[in-house]
Amino acid sequence: MSRNLKNAVIALLASLPSILFYFQFLNHHHQSNTTGPIWSWCYHHPLLLANVLFFFNVNFLFWIISHFLNSHWMIDLYWTVIPVMLVHYYATHPLSQYDYWRSKIVIVLTWLWSVRLSHNYLRRENWQFGAREDWRFTDMRSQYGKYWWWVSFFAVYLAQQVFLIGVCLPFYAVHLVDKPLNVWDFVAVVVCLCGVVVAYFADTQLHQFVTRNNKLKELGKPVVLNLDRGLWCYSRHPNYFGEQLWWWGLVIFAWNLEQGWTFVGSLINSLCLAYVTILVEERMLKQEYRAEAYKLYQKTTSVWIPWFKSSAIAEKEKST
Repeated sequence: MSRNLKNAVIALLASLPSILFYFQFLNHHHQSNTTGPIWSWCYHHPLLLANVLFFFNVNFLFWIISHFLNSHWMIDLYWTVIPVMLVHYYATHPLSQYDYWRSKIVIVLTWLWSVRLSHNYLRRENWQFGAREDWRFTDMRSQYGKYWWWVSFFAVYLAQQVFLIGVCLPFYAVHLVDKPLNVWDFVAVVVCLCGVVVAYFADTQLHQFVTRNNKLKELGKPVVLNLDRGLWCYSRHPNYFGEQLWWWGLVIFAWNLEQGWTFVGSLINSLCLAYVTILVEERMLKQEYRAEAYKLYQKTTSVWIPWFKSSAIAEKEKST
């Protein structure tokens, strides 16, 4: 069995424990047999149950698997899958109550987001499963050395639970309140779709830029120092901007249902992404061949929110 196929099978089977447990719970409920302490608790605490399943299946099991694979690549792949699993989980839980059309709209949007992000992930990895882990995990592996085996449980997996369960809280809110659709739902749809579209074009332009530079390297020709065309002409991280639009669009759904408290997940995610942005830009500046060009790019181009270039600054820098 090839490594790619082996990793694909591992990724496919890794989430089965929580899926099978949940189906068993639903089976007990349909048979009116939720009187046992475990099934009764699962019935009355849908949000806590989601966290328990995440902890044991993702945090613990994925962590164990990562030691056998010597890589934490699988959590990146599941970032595109877990939100889909969660939205279906909240929609099918026996305690859920919701507007039918709002639920279907959110589910379809989530599938659209997931397909877009999964396609980008696999395209970036040359359609290989487990080809590499996130560079941030590799850096932390070097930083923590012999302690990484246990630090990774908290830094990679427990942290992901906070982020993923948090940003998906609007799914819980949508399936907690039954209220007819109104204009704010359509505003939320527009924001979510804009986020998906912006992220798609930004990631596609980045992929084309990287591919073109790789070909130039193979031919022994000079590479293009920075991507400053398309959406990247107006924002240094338009892919991050699109992703944030998506998550905050979901918050609008929840806010419209008077569940505004669910914004906390997206807020934490945005703060984390702001920190990641700093790390990415520091990494760019460490590459000597493009450092000066990137400094100019920083001075003339907005960080996240697309905006017109500061041409006056650019001209001043060029003249000096």
